[in-house]
Amino acid sequence: MDNDEARAILAEHLGSYRALKYEELALRIDSIETAEVQAPSGVRYQLEVRVMWDHEPNSDVRVLGSVDDGGWRAFRPLNDDFIRAPDGRFVGE
Repeated sequence: MDNDEARAILAEHLGSYRALKYEELALRIDSIETAEVQAPSGVRYQLEVRVMWDHEPNSDVRVLGSVDDGGWRAFRPLNDDFIRAPDGRFVGE
């Protein structure tokens, strides 16, 4: 798996979640959404995004994304995440 390509695919995919308002993310709490994307190189990547409360209900929302190519990286996928506060700001950025 090309780690740079996989990170770029994941960043692009998480970008659609970053564009959502806090309220829209909160509606997706406890969801796991999956997708498969073919990169320009022809490699097919599996993406998984989990949306959860960061510490306690009705507080910050954490969005955790992972990507792998279905090979051995499926056991240890690349991950990235962000946290959105109720006031709409991104925590820690």
